[in-house]
Amino acid sequence: MRARGFTLIELVITVAIVSLLATVAMPLGKMATQRLKESELRTALRDLRTGIDAYKRAGDEGRIAIEADTSGYPASLDLLVNGVDDIRDPEKNKKIYFMRRLPRDPLFPDSAAPPAETWGLRSYKSPPTEPQPGDDVFDIHSLSQGVGLNGVPYREW
Repeated sequence: MRARGFTLIELVITVAIVSLLATVAMPLGKMATQRLKESELRTALRDLRTGIDAYKRAGDEGRIAIEADTSGYPASLDLLVNGVDDIRDPEKNKKIYFMRRLPRDPLFPDSAAPPAETWGLRSYKSPPTEPQPGDDVFDIHSLSQGVGLNGVPYREW
């Protein structure tokens, strides 16, 4: 039996080969997507931590007002974007901005949530093994319960 120039056996073999290739390509596509999200997570974590460190450094240098009984870290992530008054030049009402925008956690399931709410926060007084929010933002972590391709949970990145 022939169908448009192909025998039935050739058609069955062709369909089997295409099916086999599709079953191999699906996991590779999922892995590529996961790798892309992990790359975005690394970038977002690095950018946020750089902004937090810059805020702390500005406080240590006397460029922004820090209360004596605080750690010197920002009280919220929004301060990094909204800026704080530069106390070295109060006459010009200048502000110091540490980030242009807050990145979202690419692994956070709700895309409508504000970026600041997609991150887990760790205060300066919080132990590193059990990060807890507090009066300041010393560090951030992903709220995802997943595990990266490297075997390390996203919360520990």
